[in-house]
Amino acid sequence: MDNDKRLPERARVGYLDALREGFEVKVIHIMSYFASLEVGAGFASKENYSSGFFHMRIKLPPKDSAGVVTAFYLTSHTKKHDEVDFEFLGNKEGKPYTLQTNIFSNGKGSREQRILLWFDPTADFHSYKILWNQRQIVFYVDDVPIRVFKNNTKMGVEYPSEAMGIEGSLWNGESWATDGGKTKTNWSSAPFKTHFMGFGIDACSSNNSINCYSPNLWWNQHKFWKLDSNQHKAYENVRNKYMTYDYCSDTNRSPVLPIECTI
Repeated sequence: MDNDKRLPERARVGYLDALREGFEVKVIHIMSYFASLEVGAGFASKENYSSGFFHMRIKLPPKDSAGVVTAFYLTSHTKKHDEVDFEFLGNKEGKPYTLQTNIFSNGKGSREQRILLWFDPTADFHSYKILWNQRQIVFYVDDVPIRVFKNNTKMGVEYPSEAMGIEGSLWNGESWATDGGKTKTNWSSAPFKTHFMGFGIDACSSNNSINCYSPNLWWNQHKFWKLDSNQHKAYENVRNKYMTYDYCSDTNRSPVLPIECTI
């Protein structure tokens, strides 16, 4: 990522380091001059994809990371905006990270779910994966499914269908990320560093002439249309033990629940 060269040296706020001969990327967020700017650092794929399996190993910023957001996500840069998000919300030292997931389809988001992780995501790398086919989107943490979003377009629910690229970023979310924005970022703890490695894509490029929902692509095969029994047990365990927020349960925000929450 190229820094904004219009800023003086001490005002530049983010950069990337390639480590381990390209097998690891360190994203660094520095805020030393313009403390009010919502800025950061990130990277993006050159290609867009229309289905597939995407995975990344990530180690998050340690210690006092309140207000700092690390993200790994799929996104389309079109008017009909689709997006599938992992967002890791930093916290005060000694308090746990929150993992927020969200899904945008045809420009409509506000589908947040939040869980607490059952391990320290700052101590070592962990795997975060997204399966996206014509039947479902599944978020995984270390092979444990933590969220499932089904394709219910026949019932009037928008489903991501735009070609999307893969992006990773580290940025300032102190206005909302920790305690709803009440806990601000301690900039004396900067720089904040997120490490990404083991990036893998098994996906159908939107530049190909093939059908990206073809059953010849392994992630579109019938067995990936729903969780198996063991996966479903693991999924329910996460929801029961670690979920702290589900938009489908937030009747204050949505007195009339979204259609997908009633199916």
